[in-house]
Amino acid sequence: MTAPVFLVDSLADVRAGRTLTLDGPEGRHAVSVRRLRVGEEVVLTDGHGVGAQGSVAAVEGKDRLTVAVAELCTEEPPNPTITVVQALPKGDRGELAVETMTETGVDAIVPWAAARCVTQWKGERAAKSLGKWRATAREAGKQSRRLTFPEVADPLTTKQVAALLADADFAAVLHEEGSSPLATAELPATGRIVLVVGPEGGVSPEELTAFAEAGAQPYRLGPTVLRTSTAGTAATALLLGRTGRWN
Repeated sequence: MTAPVFLVDSLADVRAGRTLTLDGPEGRHAVSVRRLRVGEEVVLTDGHGVGAQGSVAAVEGKDRLTVAVAELCTEEPPNPTITVVQALPKGDRGELAVETMTETGVDAIVPWAAARCVTQWKGERAAKSLGKWRATAREAGKQSRRLTFPEVADPLTTKQVAALLADADFAAVLHEEGSSPLATAELPATGRIVLVVGPEGGVSPEELTAFAEAGAQPYRLGPTVLRTSTAGTAATALLLGRTGRWN
């Protein structure tokens, strides 16, 4: 079984042969929930591609342990990167989408208030919902043993999404009536891929037009119609395989 991953603020001054203290919520999870003991292996990461592999040297109380760092490792920057623009789902399906896309390997997630979204983020609800998405990405990043956690951006309007698509090296809108399958699309070897996942009610004609003008054509994912909370995960997996990042 692979070593559990815990998040730290920074690994800038950490070197092999030194020790590092893990406390606070992460230390509590390691000691009281995971019940780690002296000698067990762990990985500490800053979530930005750097990890410290080591073992537990000491445990203090219920929320503090000392890690003896054996070596530092880094993840190569992903190429091409995959960004999913996710329309806001109902209920907790947004967190489900973020969780599974993070576990699969997406690089960035952009919340989008599409015209046909039932859910709308406004005021305090917007801040709270965005916080949940970001917390979900962190937890899923640790669970899936990632060293680079996906960025969860601030919510974008349709106009802002169109600008994001126009700047991509490959842009697509997942749509059940797309004339071409995403599985056969010509993908760039490097750069940035941006996918749009619409709401349960679908992407509106006006949005499709705006995105097409930005260079994003509709593509179908497969013969079945997926929910908005699962389409991004399936598409990310497909692209990770096709671009060689899963090789």
